[in-house]
Amino acid sequence: MAAPSTSTPAPASSAFLLAAAAAAARFPRASSSTRALALAERRRLSEVGGGGRSVAAGRRSFHGLVPAHVLSAGDDDAEAEGASINREVEESSRRRMLLAAGAALFLSWPNPAAYAAEAKKGFLPVTDKKDGYSFLYPFGWQEVVVQGQDKVYKDVIEPLESVSVNTIPTNKQDIRELGPPDQLYDEKVAEALIRKVLAAPTQKTKLIEAKENDVDGRTYYTFEFTAQAPNFTRHALGAIAIANGKFYTLTTGANERRWEKIKDRLHTVVDSFKIEARI
Repeated sequence: MAAPSTSTPAPASSAFLLAAAAAAARFPRASSSTRALALAERRRLSEVGGGGRSVAAGRRSFHGLVPAHVLSAGDDDAEAEGASINREVEESSRRRMLLAAGAALFLSWPNPAAYAAEAKKGFLPVTDKKDGYSFLYPFGWQEVVVQGQDKVYKDVIEPLESVSVNTIPTNKQDIRELGPPDQLYDEKVAEALIRKVLAAPTQKTKLIEAKENDVDGRTYYTFEFTAQAPNFTRHALGAIAIANGKFYTLTTGANERRWEKIKDRLHTVVDSFKIEARI
């Protein structure tokens, strides 16, 4: 009578390794998943002491069950795959950094209109390259068409708050040809000039101040005055200059009752008026 078998069931890890060995025998180059599992088991056994045989001694196999070529292929491929993943992560990170840097550079690149507006908050720039002049006007004013004026911007709620520019052909070369600067303080001469170029002929004007300014080698005459009509009085500022065979005028102002509230903005407008030499 045969003696009863005294063999014990193979541990779960041995059963796993037998299955892996069978797969390796069937497919000489083990699949990536099999190699990965074999490598994981090897590391687990290494951590717990190898179960009686060291990993170094078992380089041939785990407990003699997994062929050495599976272990070797698993190590090499896992390392190669890890290196490939690291390279991809680094490349992806580098691309994101380059894109972020490019976006930051694009956003920081100065837009001429935005830059001019930023230089004087609350104002927008106007540049007329054809006639060669530029100025700022308060944000919120809208451009309107007025016969006889080159450019007009005005407040839609307060119609007397506006700025207008006009050009008239002239054979004069410099604003000083209109007379020496000290004549600007002759009220009759200055008011005559205001009535002819800065205010309507039917309005009664009164000069408050007249000045000569030199900006970038060009001379400007500026005026502060009031212009009285039958139903309102406008407090205004004006600037005149001669260049490019033209007589340039800019006029801005507001209702007298609002002058104290808005005068600083109007001074910014008239001071921003610049004439560029055209070739």
